[in-house]
Amino acid sequence: MKNKCLNHLKKHRLKYATVVLLGIWFYFALPKPLFKSVYTTALYDKSGQLLGAGIARDGQWRFPPIKHLPEKYKQCVINYEDAYFYRHPGVNPISLIKAVLQDFKSGKIVRGGSTLTMQVIRMARGNRSRNVYQKLIEIILALRLECSYSKAEILNLYASHAPFGGNVVGLGAAAWRYYGRSPNQLSWGETATLAVLPNAPSLIYPGKNQQKLLKKRNALLDKLYAKNIIDSLTCQLAKAEVLPQKPKALPRLAPHLLALAIKQGKEGQHIISTLDKKLQLAIRRIALRHYKYLSANKINNMGILVTEVSTGNILAYLGNVPERAHPKQAAVDMIMAPRSTGSILKPFLYAWAFKSGLILPHTLLKDIPTQIAGYHPRNYNKTYDGMVPADAALARSLNVPAVRLLRAYGLQKFRDQLQSLHLPSINKPADYYGLTLILGGAETRLYDMANAYAAMSRVLNHYNQFGKYDPQDYFQIDFVRHQHLFKPKQHTGLFEADDIWFVFKALSDKDRPVEGDDWNIYRSAQKIAWKTGTSFGHRDAWCIGTTPRYTVAVWVGNATGEGRPGLTGTQSAAPIMFDVFKHLPISNWFEKPVSAMIQAKVCKQSGMLAGPICPDVALTYLPRNGERSSVCRYHKLVHLNKEGTKRVNSSCYEVQQMKTQTFFVLPPIAAWYYQRKNPDYQNLPPWDPACQLTNKPEMALVYPKPHIQIFIPKDFGQKRQKIVCKAVHQDKNAFIYWHLDRQFIRMTHGQHQIEIFARQGKHTLSLVDDKGQMIKCDFEVVK
Repeated sequence: MKNKCLNHLKKHRLKYATVVLLGIWFYFALPKPLFKSVYTTALYDKSGQLLGAGIARDGQWRFPPIKHLPEKYKQCVINYEDAYFYRHPGVNPISLIKAVLQDFKSGKIVRGGSTLTMQVIRMARGNRSRNVYQKLIEIILALRLECSYSKAEILNLYASHAPFGGNVVGLGAAAWRYYGRSPNQLSWGETATLAVLPNAPSLIYPGKNQQKLLKKRNALLDKLYAKNIIDSLTCQLAKAEVLPQKPKALPRLAPHLLALAIKQGKEGQHIISTLDKKLQLAIRRIALRHYKYLSANKINNMGILVTEVSTGNILAYLGNVPERAHPKQAAVDMIMAPRSTGSILKPFLYAWAFKSGLILPHTLLKDIPTQIAGYHPRNYNKTYDGMVPADAALARSLNVPAVRLLRAYGLQKFRDQLQSLHLPSINKPADYYGLTLILGGAETRLYDMANAYAAMSRVLNHYNQFGKYDPQDYFQIDFVRHQHLFKPKQHTGLFEADDIWFVFKALSDKDRPVEGDDWNIYRSAQKIAWKTGTSFGHRDAWCIGTTPRYTVAVWVGNATGEGRPGLTGTQSAAPIMFDVFKHLPISNWFEKPVSAMIQAKVCKQSGMLAGPICPDVALTYLPRNGERSSVCRYHKLVHLNKEGTKRVNSSCYEVQQMKTQTFFVLPPIAAWYYQRKNPDYQNLPPWDPACQLTNKPEMALVYPKPHIQIFIPKDFGQKRQKIVCKAVHQDKNAFIYWHLDRQFIRMTHGQHQIEIFARQGKHTLSLVDDKGQMIKCDFEVVK
């Protein structure tokens, strides 16, 4: 028996081998993947509404495969293309026989007899020429396809790759290109139209052969009615619908975000973003409205980013002005473009200074003419307050106090902490930036700044809600649902709730003056902590506002880097930020993190920890490390005569008759500027003439002399020359501050010589040294 079997196998081994080989070929005959098509990148909002799409690399509008087909389309396409789709194994023999007979009678191919499965195979193989050989291949592969794919998957493949005329491929692209809606939103008439289009896309497409297309569509509708799939009224209404004409343009509501998604490797995908279409449309309208005014000043670009604090989700992303506003420059994504920071980094410096105990929220900071290693920082309004509380300096965005604070805090330390904020554009050593780091000497992206401000709000929210920090307080915002560009970072004390509270309190003050402008025009219905920034040369205008729920970041300027007069954070960016907040729900303000603070007595005048001689003291909440701060050094005990009108000492006055009084004494230069804006500041009484003073005048003005008349000749260009002024000081390390008619000109050190331009008329030249000594000289410029 065994030999008989072996002989049988030997005799028929060729047949068996052929069968095995055919079986192997059949198993591997189906290519993987079935379609090697490149797809359109489609961007949707959080509810699935299309925001924009980018054409596939082969020039086709081909949306990624649809997972769930609308029931209307299933009914239409099956009844039109393959009524027995759910009954056959991929091939319908009866349809093939009918097709052969019909083609034989006609003498040409008029009917293919292909099932939907066979059509999927033909499309996957590149729609090769029709002949018997190709038909046999399609039959075999269709049978193989049915072995690996479900009917629903096959139908989805057909709908996603069927040609719809021109460069439109697939149901998703066709619905948007011909009707401007998603497939789920199409009517019976619209769905029926798209069901018949792939039958002859090169002959019948919207805008051409309308009658043929109409006849095919209506025939399908009649068939659906005959099968009781639709009722008579629906059929009549569907037939009355107008056929589409030329293809419609797809939405372009977030083109820069779409480009960013493609750059991040999401090309050819359905991207369900976190954006809100309604808010995105509102942001675009706001941008267009403000562009009308900004463009009059040749300011052509802007970026607007809205994020949700709790999740880090991006709710609106406007990378630039809408294309119809400025097509040439609108392509640049200003949200991701590094730009000079201006003053936008100041809140971080103040928060970390509070955290270190270097200053308290109301500590007086010097605001005087300053020179540090040849660097002369100036305030935006080019004036000085002498001394200013820290929170007011932050709220008013004063430059000089910020630079001096950065020097005291530590440039390297500040640079290292900024690195922890994931600011990739600030990537150079601290010495490269110098103290200009706090005033726009570095560049960063609007995206990164929005994330950093949102992180501060998130820390404060989580501390208030749980009494502790959440391990995901800091993570990068992103636009894709359930995804972050960086993994959440463990909270390492980068920000503290108490420090942030005092920073936000300063930035939310509705009565603060900003860059010399009237704040009232920016009043909001809700409380917002906001900060502006303006770069050198008026090239960049920033404004970032945050609440417990939302952070809105705005940048305005020119992508080319061209500066424009009036391009400031307050005038150009802040109005946009406040307009955006009008479209966001109002949220309650942050709860005060009292448990994270300490209570201590503070001197009301200096804002420092109260000393034993401070006359006006208040018990107040401070950052937890406020106890490390300095005790008030500006209140001093001064010995006066018994009348209290002159200063005296033991060398000239009897000790028993001396009267001791506490005075608020500021450094001389600071006091000189401080008194100009605070007339109630009380200077120390003069010395009693009988007392021997050790401090004699050390400064003298060489030129001009008092009451001199100066004639200023003109040069060859008929321009008046400048006056050369010179002074001397016994202390070779002294600083002299020069003022003309009460306006600060410059500061000198070592060689005290300057050139000034003075118009015809009377003038007063004032010199003040760093010890508070002052000399004045009145002179007159004559023709």
